[in-house]
Amino acid sequence: MTPRRRTGRVSLVLALTVVVPASVGTRRADVALLDHRSTDAIERPPAAMFGHGRPWLQAVAVALGTFVSEDLTCIAVGLMVRSGELPWTAGLAGCYAGIVLGDLGLWLLGFLAGALILNRKWIRRRLHGERLDVLAAWLERNGLAAVFAARFLPGLRLPTYVAAGALLRRPLRFALWAGGAALVWTPLLGAGAALLLILRLGVSLATETGRTRWLARLQRIRRWEFWPTWLFYLPIVPYLAFLAVRYRGITTPTSANPGMPHGGVVGESKHEILTRLPAEWVIPTFLVPPGPLESRLRRLGEELERRGWPFPAVLKPDASQRGAGLRLIRSAGDARRYLSRHPEPVIAQVYHPGPFEAGVFYHRLPAGGSDSLPGRIFSITDKEFPSIVGDGESSLERLVWRHPRYRLQADVFLSRLDGQASRVPALGERCALGVAGNHCQGALFRDGRHLITPELERRFDEIARSFDGFFFGRFDVRYGDVDEFLAGRGFAIVELNGVMSESTNVYDPSWPIWRAYSTLCRQWEIAFRIGDSNRRRGHAPTPLRALLAEVRRFYRDRTRDDVSD
Repeated sequence: MTPRRRTGRVSLVLALTVVVPASVGTRRADVALLDHRSTDAIERPPAAMFGHGRPWLQAVAVALGTFVSEDLTCIAVGLMVRSGELPWTAGLAGCYAGIVLGDLGLWLLGFLAGALILNRKWIRRRLHGERLDVLAAWLERNGLAAVFAARFLPGLRLPTYVAAGALLRRPLRFALWAGGAALVWTPLLGAGAALLLILRLGVSLATETGRTRWLARLQRIRRWEFWPTWLFYLPIVPYLAFLAVRYRGITTPTSANPGMPHGGVVGESKHEILTRLPAEWVIPTFLVPPGPLESRLRRLGEELERRGWPFPAVLKPDASQRGAGLRLIRSAGDARRYLSRHPEPVIAQVYHPGPFEAGVFYHRLPAGGSDSLPGRIFSITDKEFPSIVGDGESSLERLVWRHPRYRLQADVFLSRLDGQASRVPALGERCALGVAGNHCQGALFRDGRHLITPELERRFDEIARSFDGFFFGRFDVRYGDVDEFLAGRGFAIVELNGVMSESTNVYDPSWPIWRAYSTLCRQWEIAFRIGDSNRRRGHAPTPLRALLAEVRRFYRDRTRDDVSD
């Protein structure tokens, strides 16, 4: 095959496996951007485009690619699955389906055109009737071995499969043989991509950063506080199922906070919640609604000037989770860049320097027709913001990779440095790596039960009771003096989260995992109990179908900006 023809085949395979599923699955908004020749949409890499593809369409595109070249398609799919550009289920299903359909197509060709092929003079001279009968009998006895051999030995598949179609009349048996051979063959082709990955691994291990990156990946497996959320919560799913049966419904906790939409599961307005708390305990906040960029910038500037707020200030989405999208804005240029990326409602807050932040988890059980039972602090999380000290010789990037904890979230920290990764801090210079008090954004969480005092508990009970319909959730607060905080004074509420709040002290790295699970189980039992009590008082839980629709809407519409300052 000439280089030109080989290049053409590779291009066609890539077009089928990348461009087709990406373009079909692209959202309408992206199509509109392409129609207007937006450079952001045109320059989007295949990995990002694959995020919008539908898995079944991707599988169909991969299957079509195998009709051009099985080997190239399977190897390309293996590489794309490894890099995250393609779901492994769509890749494997597409490769397998395409290979099996191609094999059945060759059999069908022999079945339909067998008589025409066998009547060719040069074939009849070599394969007369008696020899054809012998060949057909041999295929009947050794068909499975013949199909497997043809699948794995180059050049045999076409004549063997066509001959099987021409001489055998048992399509189901052939389909089983071909399906079994493809089941073995497809993963082996993917293994070719694995060999390339092994070479890539060897190259990465040749550098200090590469070795440290792989060490960090191994350490994250052992450090359960960094496990994916779905994996961490998997062991308590049976207990949640038990609570759902005991309290008559999986959505019972949505009644725990009648004053919040769906109890505060997802998508609730942070600004609206803060306005229902006493203003003297809340960080000054205002809402920047959606609209034209210049109009939003003008409103932001006017409000900052009217309120006398100097930079820096904090901007974050009005509906977000785990600190996603929070930014510390230091100039008008920063504000313009942020608002251009976040068309949804955004809240602006005065920057509270702390230096301390805590997560105060509160609950109160409704008492019949009154709320006379005192509220309690279930837990406090003491948060430590990430920072690193320069040695006068190493760059910020190198300092992060050398740090025994920060290297486990190095990508999060390095993405915030805005071109400063190569800067070498002076000896003893302390450099902040984040201002968001969220574990997934790099903050270290410690159990803060030593901070719970009767005075603090009474203060938060008083604040919580001022919010009609709030019984369960976590206050995130900042404060500057520990003694003042213990006395129930001198703190400011950053935000209040509802029923999906976590008792985040479970991420204390000194805790054994059994203690974390015990705490989470107690937390969810309280949520179900409060929800059940409110349901008996007339507050019906959200129906499961409506709740799932709301969750889908939130994750569909939210802006993808998961890394915060």
